[in-house]
Amino acid sequence: MERRVASLSTPQADKASIAAFKRDVIDGSANTLVLVDFWAEWCGPCKTLTPILERAVAATGGRASLVKIDVDAHQAIAAQFRVQSIPTVYAFIGGQPVDGFQGALGEREVKAFIDRLLAAVPAGPGDPETEVKEMIAAANAALDEGAAAEAAEMFGALAQEFPDRVEVIAGHARALVALGQPAAAETALSVLSADAKDPTLAQTRAAIALAKDAVPVDDLASLAARVAADPDDHAAAVELAGGRMAAGDRDSAADVLLASIARERDANEGAAKAKLLKMLEAAGFADPWAAAVRRRLSTILFA
Repeated sequence: MERRVASLSTPQADKASIAAFKRDVIDGSANTLVLVDFWAEWCGPCKTLTPILERAVAATGGRASLVKIDVDAHQAIAAQFRVQSIPTVYAFIGGQPVDGFQGALGEREVKAFIDRLLAAVPAGPGDPETEVKEMIAAANAALDEGAAAEAAEMFGALAQEFPDRVEVIAGHARALVALGQPAAAETALSVLSADAKDPTLAQTRAAIALAKDAVPVDDLASLAARVAADPDDHAAAVELAGGRMAAGDRDSAADVLLASIARERDANEGAAKAKLLKMLEAAGFADPWAAAVRRRLSTILFA
């Protein structure tokens, strides 16, 4: 709940005062802590305590709110709570008074009082943004664990509800790529504006391009034998790597490309290196496999 500091310090009818008290305190404490500060203009200790309360409540980041009641202006409410000396502070949770104190406490004591009560506040409705991020994280986890169909379903549902969220659309596209549907992934990504930005967007586009290039090879064994017989046939090596990628064997694909680069890094206008870099981009910077392949590539390039 957004932090609210209310004040009932203007004289008004008792009925209006009680209605305001119900709104700000009884209803307001349904899912948060509400402190009620009974004070008066002539009260010296009140002038010391009130600023301390305001700072302490502000420091809770919206988990508590403060309502200040002038006992001279709102005698009916003060009488209802049997306020006999001021300052008096009552704490409300769930529409009920749960604790309180009299007198001007210090900053540390007020903070301890509030912290203890906040632990008793029941969990209210979750923050929508937090919930969305948790759903995105769950979908990404499913994708990382190889459950591409489940991830595609989760991201697809999120995309229906949040069509403008780049991380959702990109995640949906990556899941579709993992399912072997690069054309569908490209279509999913097309809803984003040209200037859309997200750390995973380049990775997603690279994965789509790589999947489209990964053409299945009818006879991988024969192609592998051809490359083994003629290591300088770099075009065949790139084709073999693409076939192995299409078969889901990125380890072997990387091995073939690294061998080609080690033999002649600029062969076919650097096609092997370009393809390997595309694979690494699609895998993402944080992927341990990609990190290991980058180290192997660096060793070759800077040997």
